[in-house]
Amino acid sequence: MTAAPSAATVSRQSAPEPAGPPGTPAVREGGPARASRRRKARTGWLFASPALLTIAAVTVFPVLFSVLLSFADIRLEYGGFRIESLTGDHYAAVLGSPEWRQALFFTFGFTVVTVVLELVLGTLAALVLDRLGAARGWVLAVLLLPWALINVVAAQLWGYLYNGTYGGLTWLFGQLLGQQPDILGQPASAMGAMVVVDVWKTTPFVAIVVLAGLMLIPGDVYEAAEIDGANAWTTFWKVTLPQLRPIMAIAVLFRILQAFGIFDLPFVLTQGGPGTATQSLAILGYKTLFQNLEIGRGAAVATTTAVIVIGCCLLFLRLFKAQADEGGRG
Repeated sequence: MTAAPSAATVSRQSAPEPAGPPGTPAVREGGPARASRRRKARTGWLFASPALLTIAAVTVFPVLFSVLLSFADIRLEYGGFRIESLTGDHYAAVLGSPEWRQALFFTFGFTVVTVVLELVLGTLAALVLDRLGAARGWVLAVLLLPWALINVVAAQLWGYLYNGTYGGLTWLFGQLLGQQPDILGQPASAMGAMVVVDVWKTTPFVAIVVLAGLMLIPGDVYEAAEIDGANAWTTFWKVTLPQLRPIMAIAVLFRILQAFGIFDLPFVLTQGGPGTATQSLAILGYKTLFQNLEIGRGAAVATTTAVIVIGCCLLFLRLFKAQADEGGRG
């Protein structure tokens, strides 16, 4: 007669296998699940490969090739050029050139002034638009007109207004001052004229970005500030501005990238003149490479400009992160 199994034996047979740590797949399902993930990853890379190859062809390769040319001693030949040797003399010549320092000074000053003015004016415009009701759409459409214009078209339009013979602004200043100034013929006025054009054209971009950030701020935050007795000024500095910091950082980052590479505006208005007063780093690189046919030195100008832009952006992001961390701790 067979003995009945004991309770301990039954419990051991019916007890489930011990499970692993939370989130750990079962042993039997680990292999198929891992294979499925690998198949999905391969499929994703397969579909993304055309875009990645295009980016490499139009972005990565030109950048690497430009860096190579900046170190190359190049001899022009019929039908092309030949790299004879590698050298660092191009960078020494560029960094020691007064023309390069003048272009750097103009580009840096233009970037700082325009970005600050556009950030302030764009934020004010966004605050006004946020308060508008049914008229917001019409005002926003009018505000977008300068930004929608092609840079060359906008520069040509303002070139007509600044013209020393028949320009509308020249005539207006003549009526107010008693004599017609040569706006684009003097270094200070030419630089100021370019700042005005860039601010007129690009402030709408900053306004739209900041307006989007304002619309994302929850109304409960303002209700809490009102209950605490905060006035409009305190609410802006303690509530609105901290909430807008991330979106404003994005706008400033885009503007730094665009302003530091400015080319079309000074090229159309003054060709970098008078003299080299409004010659940006992009125009200097263009003249060195395509007019003087100094390929290595022109590539060195482009490479140094890219390094400076990347350094400025990284510094700005680090400062912004430090401010954000300090605000979070506060």
